[in-house]
Amino acid sequence: MELKQPGTAATGPTRVRLRPAAVLLAALALLGTGCAQASAAPAPAAPASARAAAPAAAGARAAVRPPRADTRALPGSAAAARAPGGRHRARHQAARRPVARPAGPDAAGRCPATLGRIACVDLSRQLMWVQVGTRVVFGPVRVRTGRAGYVTRTGLWHVYRRNRDQWSTLYDVAMPYSQFFSGGEAFHGLDGESMYTPPGSHGCVNMNTWDARTLWGILRSGDPVEVFGRKPGT
Repeated sequence: MELKQPGTAATGPTRVRLRPAAVLLAALALLGTGCAQASAAPAPAAPASARAAAPAAAGARAAVRPPRADTRALPGSAAAARAPGGRHRARHQAARRPVARPAGPDAAGRCPATLGRIACVDLSRQLMWVQVGTRVVFGPVRVRTGRAGYVTRTGLWHVYRRNRDQWSTLYDVAMPYSQFFSGGEAFHGLDGESMYTPPGSHGCVNMNTWDARTLWGILRSGDPVEVFGRKPGT
């Protein structure tokens, strides 16, 4: 860009060469104060409804939490009992629970469950077993108890003597794996005769020899023996 300066008649007009940067500054100067005022003018204020909604939106973002697990009460829980109608349902479910009964063959609870390991003899059913608490650890197995006039004594006894190869001099018969608990009455095996053969023993609790051998490995001296019931026909 060149600007002509008035000169003398002899020399003619004087040409002035301006740099590009100067040209730009000159153009801005020609625009005047308008650009400065436009750049410095404040931005128009946001509507009042927008200003009121901004804090609410920020609070909503702050209140966002990760999704929680399903906390609906399961049936029978404490939360379910607190729910409307929950107590009625809890009582109904409790009423449907079966009543606890002694485990194993002693459904009537005749054999003590508080003496640890104990041998139980049910004369009425001609059965015997060994239990620890209410848990049966041997049997029940078929036995043959005393006949009329030689009834096996009922009550709580204890094993006081054991003899693997006992021989009865009174009845001249072998009594393998004998475990005595009341006078001359003992658990012992009996070879060659069924437990169903009448009329019965002379007071001992006869067993098959293999059952007597297994019982020998379970009981120890001092273990309690409970005899209860009554043998049919005695």
